[in-house]
Amino acid sequence: MTDDPLLDFVAATAAKLRVPGVAVGVWANGREAYACSGVTSIDNPLPVDPRTLFVLGSVTKTYTATALMRLVADGRVELEAPVRRYVPELKLASEAAAASITVLNLLNHTAGLDWRINVDTGEGDDALAREVAALARSKLIAPPGTRASYSQAGFDLAGRIIEKVTGLTYERAVASLLLEPLGLAQSCFDRDDIMTRRFAVGHNLGTDGVLRVARPWRHWRSDSPGGGLASSVADQLRWGRFHLGDGAVETGETILPGDLFHRMQGPTVALRGGMLGDALGICWFLRDIDGVKTVGHGGSANGQFANLLLVPACNFAIVALSNAGPDSGIAFNAAIVRWALEHYLGVIDRDPEPLPYDAGRAREIVGTYANDMMLLIVASDGTALTIECRIKPEIRTAAPIEPPPDLPPATFGLLPGTGDGYMITSGGLAGQRGFFTRDATGVIAGADLAGRLFTRMPAAMP
Repeated sequence: MTDDPLLDFVAATAAKLRVPGVAVGVWANGREAYACSGVTSIDNPLPVDPRTLFVLGSVTKTYTATALMRLVADGRVELEAPVRRYVPELKLASEAAAASITVLNLLNHTAGLDWRINVDTGEGDDALAREVAALARSKLIAPPGTRASYSQAGFDLAGRIIEKVTGLTYERAVASLLLEPLGLAQSCFDRDDIMTRRFAVGHNLGTDGVLRVARPWRHWRSDSPGGGLASSVADQLRWGRFHLGDGAVETGETILPGDLFHRMQGPTVALRGGMLGDALGICWFLRDIDGVKTVGHGGSANGQFANLLLVPACNFAIVALSNAGPDSGIAFNAAIVRWALEHYLGVIDRDPEPLPYDAGRAREIVGTYANDMMLLIVASDGTALTIECRIKPEIRTAAPIEPPPDLPPATFGLLPGTGDGYMITSGGLAGQRGFFTRDATGVIAGADLAGRLFTRMPAAMP
């Protein structure tokens, strides 16, 4: 034990959850605090420190959105403009949707695009252009602007807008627009840059209970706008402090005018029934916790997880990075964020109490739900409900890279109210909330988890 409560809690929680390496940063009361524990890899261990790079996953989306807002400030992009103004070659399954999707629809996940497309378009500078071409084969889950559903494909398309407008690759444009002005020297996309520094690798728990290094280390290049940045906890805390400010960098230069800067943290579309937030700003998830407004984003890579949460009214930021799969990494990050909110601010994030098991409502929701990549299997044993998250067998078989393991079944309970909300109560996703959706006749037609829509599949014939 040390005299530092943050370090003590971080180390104890990582050990309890079997996370090999973690890095946590807090900005509170005008000062930084770091707590790092464990190693970068169980096979080739190096101590994790504040400069160790982790794959941020979807926290990268906050960079894509901010880079686009810089282009908005320069008059080179309009949020309400159709995407085709900048990417005229865009084709989708619906011509009407392709013509009407706006830049803002991409940035607040209301474009109607499915979660992602499972295609490796290579590591060349044309990777994003080739993914955009592949969108023609991707289905739409809703007309543009009608509902929010988390979309990696949407943010990859947003990255293509950046390329078209700047004439640079996405990675070079983000470096020029953000990384260099902010002094984020420990943040990069290119593997040749990353491999010369200390970096963490992911780990996943096998079905035999053994923790192993996750391979591949990161996804293909076309996923860079939605999840490809590698960065340190020190750089992420600097990034959080920038978004707590007024759009200026430490030199005094304003790289984003205040009105656009704060617009990113204002609600653009309401959310319901989930842990991600009460509303979406421009990319950011907005959530009221214990009466306090928070602004945040999480991210997942293969066996790595990242969280960034801001409390603007308190000039507070918390960053949590971990290098273990969903059974432990998600739980670690959630525990650290909750502890920090309570310890530094007295803000308590309470879980709602699920309702007792109801056989009638269980019959309504039992079934299989699917999106383009995954299955949710909802089952009942007559006394409790379980939910299981699996990668589709055909995706797992055809994947050019080794997909992460499926999550084992976890118990969940329905929540009070009329919104068909639910909360997972066991396993690595414990505390995660979602909701079921009904069609015009009142029949359960879909399920949302982690902001992603899963459509109910027809029941198998007896």
